[in-house]
Amino acid sequence: MTIDDAPRDALRGGPRELLRWVATGAAVSRADLSRLSGLSPSTVSQRVEALISQGLLEETGAGRSRGGRRPRQLAVPTGGAVVGAIDLGAHHARVGALDLSGRVVQARTLPVRIEDGPEVVLGTLLAEVATLVGGDRAASTGGAAAADGSATGALRGIGIGIPGPVQHATGRIVSPSRMPGWNGFDVAAFCAGRVDVPVIVDNDANLMALGAHRTAHPELDHAVYIKAGTGIGSGVISSGRLHRGAQGSAGDISHCRVVADPAPPCTCGNAGCLEAVASGAALVTALRGQGVPVSDLTGVIRLIDDGDRQATALARQAGRAVGEILAVVVNFFNPQVVAIGGRLADCEPLLASMRATLYERCLPLATQTLLIERVAAGQDVGITGAAHLVIDHVVAAA
Repeated sequence: MTIDDAPRDALRGGPRELLRWVATGAAVSRADLSRLSGLSPSTVSQRVEALISQGLLEETGAGRSRGGRRPRQLAVPTGGAVVGAIDLGAHHARVGALDLSGRVVQARTLPVRIEDGPEVVLGTLLAEVATLVGGDRAASTGGAAAADGSATGALRGIGIGIPGPVQHATGRIVSPSRMPGWNGFDVAAFCAGRVDVPVIVDNDANLMALGAHRTAHPELDHAVYIKAGTGIGSGVISSGRLHRGAQGSAGDISHCRVVADPAPPCTCGNAGCLEAVASGAALVTALRGQGVPVSDLTGVIRLIDDGDRQATALARQAGRAVGEILAVVVNFFNPQVVAIGGRLADCEPLLASMRATLYERCLPLATQTLLIERVAAGQDVGITGAAHLVIDHVVAAA
């Protein structure tokens, strides 16, 4: 059983939990960790020493005495190790270097053309990660100084988010609807030939969910995070950990049917799917069909912000469609929070319709304490999730 597979109760006081408490400031000493975990001081000390030996924790001096010997303070190294992260989209990619606490050290947004194919796109993004962590030598040999202020230290791994279905166990992309030339591509194997650190691949909605959960709601056990942009997806947190299902497709709400015939065709080959009626791409297509000259999602959002009647009506319809699917999810799964991120998260008519539909369609018990909100972590939420994926892998190995 890996650390990802273990139930939440079994992880209390485990290496990842200890590291998180120190990273968030909840604990600054072994005594604090013993109090929070309920473990004996000797057990905590043993686990802390293991984390220190792997460079995941460090001692920073003596703390304040509470009547006895002054405790040695603990901290997560901020310069001794770096995690690379890539959040790939259809038109842009966010690339970052983060420390072992999940803090963004540097990040950049790059234009990409997903249709250029995996070798070109991934090769460019891996080179950008190498630049952010101090040059090509950092990616290949484990560290290099950088005069331009870029992140320095030993690269411990790279996390990559893909805007399509990913078989997480293998790192292979499976039948993506908006990524021509990517079907069956083994991302992990391709990257392994170019960097000598672990590369972990997952769906972008899963990484948004992980990043948002660790940032905003680490204390909650059950949550659903929706990514609504050009496409639509979601990530599920169950018992405090990312739930992927048997093959990695858990949370893929994009191809749930919401419209009966006649219905708009979907990229998956069916008709009436949520993505075909409620995604950013669907809104662009629908407005063009009504004679509105709009070229992309940015134009749609601008029209909605300006109060355009047609665009606002379509956004409300999209929100109702998303709410109908999420109502089934909420009634079945009973999460504590439903949060929406992505570019459509700032579309108030869509969010209001989604919220109203959830309250209308869900059982009162399911919505009694349910939080319905926007993802608040900003544009770095995807690379934050990618980094935590790598951090969890490093801690598990330690």
